[in-house]
Amino acid sequence: MQRFFAARSILGNAVKTRMRCFSSLSSSLLFDDTQLQFKESVSKFAQDVIAPHAERIDKTNSFPKDVNLWKKMGEFNLHGITAPEEYGGLGLGYLYHCIAMEELSRASGSVALSYGAHSNLCINQLLISGDHIGALAMSEPNAGSDVVSMKCKADKVDGGYIINGNKMWCTNGPSAETLIVYAKTDTKAGSKGITAFIIEKGMAGFVRAGVYVLMSGLDLERLVLAAGPLGIMQACLDTVLPYIRQREQFGRPIGELQFIQGKVADMYTALQSSRDCDNGNIDPKDCAGTILCAAERATQVALQAIQCLGGNGYINEYATGRLLRDAKLYEIGAGTSEIRRIVIGRGLFKEP
Repeated sequence: MQRFFAARSILGNAVKTRMRCFSSLSSSLLFDDTQLQFKESVSKFAQDVIAPHAERIDKTNSFPKDVNLWKKMGEFNLHGITAPEEYGGLGLGYLYHCIAMEELSRASGSVALSYGAHSNLCINQLLISGDHIGALAMSEPNAGSDVVSMKCKADKVDGGYIINGNKMWCTNGPSAETLIVYAKTDTKAGSKGITAFIIEKGMAGFVRAGVYVLMSGLDLERLVLAAGPLGIMQACLDTVLPYIRQREQFGRPIGELQFIQGKVADMYTALQSSRDCDNGNIDPKDCAGTILCAAERATQVALQAIQCLGGNGYINEYATGRLLRDAKLYEIGAGTSEIRRIVIGRGLFKEP
């Protein structure tokens, strides 16, 4: 934890300082002093280390070659936040994981999503090592929302298994050294016949009870990834607020116009009302509801950010277009909005 709370130099950029002050004020009622320190520390790391590469990552669709962001996140102890200390983790709760996810998303939605897949779906689910990049191989060409209908098979042979099938939409797939692959070891057992395999370069292994691992992982995935849209909404405000203070029309800053103030107020309200806290109780319908609300609001906030900037919001000289694409993905990944509503409705129907 000491690394998180190291002394920080005063930022020379007045705009960044103002944005961070705004973020601290908007979060001060939600977190205690230790959590706020953690948030500020991760925020500075994300803005200093991740944010400078965000635009290039978006344009090239690849991680930079001149800097190892994964290693830097590991050196900053961002891997395994919720993992037990005896396994090299920090042993903190999911609230801290969500705080880290929000601040990384504020710097770069794509890097944060890759981080979320690695740190949540791999480390927290089965792996307790941040040395390698992890990926999840679950979806298939004809098994997306109905993932239990997967066709990928694992046949037992002498000394192990042979896996046959196709996987797609594997976050971190091209760069991962370790993959968690779901396959059916008993095609007649339905969801109970799924096994989770740990496949690592030069090393093979497997873990049974795959559907339990899969479904419990999805609940935690939705909880942690719900912080991604929060960071994107904050990034939208980071872009809009300095702009409306500087941009003048009709002889005054457009931020003085009531309809612009109304848009900014709606954006801020969407952000603040989407925040949730970790109470230690992981409920499938609550996890689905959290990311459902945050994702759909993030898309609307990103659209409003574009509208506030007008034509400048549409061109690539500003980050708003990237923020909209990053936000919209959260309505699709980790289960679509429609599937999340089914999870919530089904859970409510089953309650006594």
